[in-house]
Amino acid sequence: MSLSKFCTNNVVLSLAIGLALSLTISKSALANNEIAVTTLPSQAIELSTEPRRQIVDQSNPYQMVQGAAEQTFKRFAREQQAIQENPNLLKDIVREELMPYINYKYSAFKVIGKHLRKTTDAERRAFVPVFREYLVSSYAQVFTLYDNQAVEFSPERSFAGKKIVAVNTRIIMVGRDNIDVAFKVRLNKKTKQWQAFDMVAEGISLLDSKQAELGSIIRQKGLPYVTELLKSKSTRNIVFKNRAVKDESSAEKNEQQG
Repeated sequence: MSLSKFCTNNVVLSLAIGLALSLTISKSALANNEIAVTTLPSQAIELSTEPRRQIVDQSNPYQMVQGAAEQTFKRFAREQQAIQENPNLLKDIVREELMPYINYKYSAFKVIGKHLRKTTDAERRAFVPVFREYLVSSYAQVFTLYDNQAVEFSPERSFAGKKIVAVNTRIIMVGRDNIDVAFKVRLNKKTKQWQAFDMVAEGISLLDSKQAELGSIIRQKGLPYVTELLKSKSTRNIVFKNRAVKDESSAEKNEQQG
């Protein structure tokens, strides 16, 4: 299968920034979040009921992660020409192929974290779909770096009796250090299905970074303000940054020659 290429030497931060849109994280935040997992409202752990084109086995966390990834990147490869012409198509692909396997509701409530009790039900219901679209845009922007990178999946381990499992993968970087990425997935007790809720790249957690970044804003300005902030970010067009840099360089060169 294939995975996106992270073009700078700081590939880990490129991945995390693309998904989190600015990293501010402390090591202690992870432990705090793990404790908060069992105290979230019931609506935060409902699974997405969005339609999907192909069914990926969600009874096995390892097969779910690998199947969803392969399905997503195969479509990227199949529609590369259209994507190059209209990068925003990446958002549609992420919505249709990847998001059904991400428990964005659970992730959204974890981001709110300790400020949950200070928010109303209406505020939380408004925040969740906006956070979902924010994730869609974040993933889509990262996938502009797609360039057939190989990925290795760690051998499957017993997950009997577990509620949360880390599915470890390794991105093979030719001529550079490989990148270790773990997808944290959670079992829904009612459906017995697994869904991803966090990604940890070289020890950097997406949810921890977003909770650290947005927590102070929620405290100071409230959840509705953050909802509008993320809504604005999620509506931005997807841009091939390497192409933009190349076009800018070409324009400057032509100007100098002219």
